[in-house]
Amino acid sequence: MAMFGSASEGVGTAVAFGSAILPGARTGQRGGRRSIGLFLLVALVFTSGCFSGYGFQAGGLPRHIRTAAVLPFENETPLAELQAELTEVVRTQLQKRLGVRNASEARADAIVRGTITRYDPDVAVAFSADPNQGSTSRRKLSLVVDIEIVDQLDGSLIFQRKGLRGEGEYSEGAEATGRREAIDRIVAQLIEGAQSQW
Repeated sequence: MAMFGSASEGVGTAVAFGSAILPGARTGQRGGRRSIGLFLLVALVFTSGCFSGYGFQAGGLPRHIRTAAVLPFENETPLAELQAELTEVVRTQLQKRLGVRNASEARADAIVRGTITRYDPDVAVAFSADPNQGSTSRRKLSLVVDIEIVDQLDGSLIFQRKGLRGEGEYSEGAEATGRREAIDRIVAQLIEGAQSQW
């Protein structure tokens, strides 16, 4: 290992870390600080370089998953509109919260698919028969879905959950409001689950 200058000169000595030589380090407190700072800078650059091309997106999906096709959910319930309502919210929230753009099934990096297995719109949670207010009620509904996200590159499962359940409350005659609440809760669980995989 070549050393430039000499210790007697007080300047120009080289500081070696492993096999690397960091020239220009000075002796004394000021030179020591400068050498440590340079070493930390080199270490930071090295670390950034090693990890910049590896890992997952901030949203939690593998880095190569940039587009997704949300297929219409199979619907095993008698309520036909559930299919379109759930599919649209899933598509919108994937883009908003995970940064995944919508694409056709043939071009997408991943596909999202699932089945609506149960819908119960009529669970009473509160009732009032006050003669001064008339008869009012609050009701609860529940929605159960099987769902998965598949990596089209190799067919592997990025996320899978069976029996994902969402509930919503609604006033008499406002079932659609409760249904949207239940859908939002299911999609929130989907997003959080996909992020937690990585």
